[in-house]
Amino acid sequence: MFFKEFIAYLLLEKKYSAHTITAYEKDVLSFSEFYEIEYGEGDISMSNYAQIRSWIVCLVDSGVSNATINRKISSLKTYYKFLLKTEEIDKNPLAKHKALKVSKKLQIPFSANEVEDVLRFLHGDSDFKSVRDRLIVELFYATGMRRIELVNLTLSDVDISNAQIKVLGKRNKERYIPLISSVVETLGQYIELRAVVVGVTEIPFLLLTEKGVKIYETLVYRIINGYFSRASSKVKKSPHILRHSFATHLLNEGADLNAVKELLGHSSLAATQVYTHQSMAQLAKVYKQSHPRNKGK
Repeated sequence: MFFKEFIAYLLLEKKYSAHTITAYEKDVLSFSEFYEIEYGEGDISMSNYAQIRSWIVCLVDSGVSNATINRKISSLKTYYKFLLKTEEIDKNPLAKHKALKVSKKLQIPFSANEVEDVLRFLHGDSDFKSVRDRLIVELFYATGMRRIELVNLTLSDVDISNAQIKVLGKRNKERYIPLISSVVETLGQYIELRAVVVGVTEIPFLLLTEKGVKIYETLVYRIINGYFSRASSKVKKSPHILRHSFATHLLNEGADLNAVKELLGHSSLAATQVYTHQSMAQLAKVYKQSHPRNKGK
């Protein structure tokens, strides 16, 4: 296997994040283990589609979801593309593979009222933790950034005077997002408390715990889930739902799809269009209420 070279390729050429590379590594090694047990071979560059297909069947029989299987196969396909590129193989065994069907799960965004209820609750206190948590909610809802993007924000990314923030997205792609006045105000309040309460100067990251260390993804999830559990009865209450709410509410208010795409940091419109189903529902409602031929029915 040319595994070390593959990992270096993902890191240096594809510029994938450490989290993404770890996922690719686990997926490829998973097939490698299966291949060695089933076929007594350690080099998966010699495998064929029938053998990979038997792995897929094994995963299905084990109860692994189609979405997870598709992700594993996508990782494996990328590995074979790398081998093809480096001329270690002359044919990708997954070239004609079709992804398994996955039922689309409806992501229901928070309503504007639910977001306002949470922010109203958080405005009740002015201690470090409350202001930090309010800033987290406001940043998610006002910028639509991803959880990992929020966690990795630094003080130097914040430009209060120009009311904007720099976000480092996937593949180290930078984007600048304007900030509304309420977020700028909370940012200023938080930065003052950060200096006084936490008392750290050497840590560059914006969002810290009360102990003065960089905030982490699971804590961010617990913060969002905890506060929104008080305001919403929706099943899913996560940072991603807030990101989804940001996009949906902008589109409902008439924002241009391309503009929302840039704000979200998507590389294609296709990725942004998954957020439009709620907007279309709103549009359909207005259409039915307003169209002359629908009145009185």
